[in-house]
Amino acid sequence: MDRHIVTSSRRSISIFGATGSIGTSTLDLIARAPDAYELLVLTANSDPQALAQCAIAHGARLAVIADEAHYTSLKAALAGSGVEAAAGPQALVDAASLGADWTMAAIVGCAGLEPTLAALEGGKTVALANKESLVSAGGLMMEAARASGATLLPVDSEHNAIFQCLAGGSLSQVRRIILTASGGPFRTMTLDEMARVTPQQAVRHPNWSMGAKISIDSATMMNKGLELIEAAHLFPVGIRNIEILVHPQSVIHSMVEYQDRSTLAQLGSPDMRTPIAHALAWPTRMEGPSAPLDLASIGRLDFEQPDEARFPALRLARAAGEAGGALPAVMNAANEIAVAAFLDGRIGFLDIAAIVERAVSGYSGTKPATIADVLEIDREARLSALGMVESVTV
Repeated sequence: MDRHIVTSSRRSISIFGATGSIGTSTLDLIARAPDAYELLVLTANSDPQALAQCAIAHGARLAVIADEAHYTSLKAALAGSGVEAAAGPQALVDAASLGADWTMAAIVGCAGLEPTLAALEGGKTVALANKESLVSAGGLMMEAARASGATLLPVDSEHNAIFQCLAGGSLSQVRRIILTASGGPFRTMTLDEMARVTPQQAVRHPNWSMGAKISIDSATMMNKGLELIEAAHLFPVGIRNIEILVHPQSVIHSMVEYQDRSTLAQLGSPDMRTPIAHALAWPTRMEGPSAPLDLASIGRLDFEQPDEARFPALRLARAAGEAGGALPAVMNAANEIAVAAFLDGRIGFLDIAAIVERAVSGYSGTKPATIADVLEIDREARLSALGMVESVTV
């Protein structure tokens, strides 16, 4: 596809990770306002049929499958539709450079790093749902956005809530930021009970509908640890001024406390279409399909401090975030390997955090200066974590 795209008066949209939960929610919102948006690019990792169906149904111009082994299947599924097909990691980067007005970065894991960077370098608007990009390469990502003049909009419900609470205020007036966490499906379990949980139990989040990897991260509370590091990049008030508070109902999505002790909170039903709609319509608002918040029906809002003894991922993430350098990337890579191994039944639930801790404590490399450095750190950390997985006896 020609790098220089001429679009209509509608806003051009690219969605990286179109077949995942964030991608399908974004497509749902776009389909409700067809006169406002046009689809430029849709991507997926390894499901050519689902990607082709989405691309044809929503009239995308280009569909990219990350796994090159599925290119032939994608091309066949798109035959006669007018939708172009492409495949491979470089095709993802090329697609991110096509100049969409608004890009949803929702590829799960470090695989989304290079396409997200390419979109930021284009100087348009990037809605970020790939937290691993900021965790592994936050400094480089934020510098790319500053250099190109790109607008970076947070889509994670917590970071989007903070963004909304900061409207009309400034970071210089902020005393602390409070990230809320549901606590996941094992919030009240003992360590002995968690040692016996299965992947099927761990993916059943009590409030949110999410993919398997993110659901496991929520169960270990690593998801909140990653969000802590992400928030420190997006809202630089100092990582020690960002706190985590368990809120089981997932009604308050985060809070900002100002110097005068006023605390602003963003509330809403646990539906990712709400923060996506905010980012999609920003700086205005659009009609959202989420259920209205019924506080009388909910009846009560509970809060508690997180237990880092039962959920050590929180402690590991804060330590990695405070240390900076390569440690957040090492932590993220080891976590991805450990989560995949747990989902495959190769390690136990508690082994996830244990492997991450071993990977981080055993690393002595230097701070990455380029994306290539980050990717090499990620590669080495994955190999190390794979070795640790092999040593675990389930």
